[in-house]
Amino acid sequence: MIYPIYIYGHPVLRKTAEDIPLDYPDLQQLIDDMYETMFHADGVGLAAPQIGLPIRVVTIGLDVLSDEYPEYKDFKRAYINPHIIETAGEEVVMEEGCLSVPGIHESVKRPSKIRVTYLDEQMQEHDEWVEGFLARVMQHEFDHLEGHVFVDRVSPIRRQLLKSKLTNLLKGKVRCSYKTKSC
Repeated sequence: MIYPIYIYGHPVLRKTAEDIPLDYPDLQQLIDDMYETMFHADGVGLAAPQIGLPIRVVTIGLDVLSDEYPEYKDFKRAYINPHIIETAGEEVVMEEGCLSVPGIHESVKRPSKIRVTYLDEQMQEHDEWVEGFLARVMQHEFDHLEGHVFVDRVSPIRRQLLKSKLTNLLKGKVRCSYKTKSC
């Protein structure tokens, strides 16, 4: 099932997501639906709040980037109850976009290395250091679980320059190729 993507300004995007219990009903179906929704919208990551669920579930699929990043060939993973424990490395600036903030791309500074804990789809616990592009995508998606979107991380000057575009999103003026839900 393809869910509509909740757009900037919707209150669910500002809530801190809750950890889910290990017996969360129909979790595998939800994960499968999140992958389907993410790929349908040409995204590389999707957090449950982006489909209206304030829970800590994220899907990431990086195969589309495998020409540039061969290590991501067939990369498709779900992260259940993920948390960033610590960060390290240099701060790296890279352009980001978001399915919940369509039409806006901005440079964002993030740490190059993160330590994360999460459960995989088999409910196996992981505690690992992640770096490079995957670390960036994880930080972007995990921000959604904390009630943040990437435009919160741009400079105040850039945010001011984006004000009219963000206001249009708040008003539900959205044009994109996938189903959306505004506030």
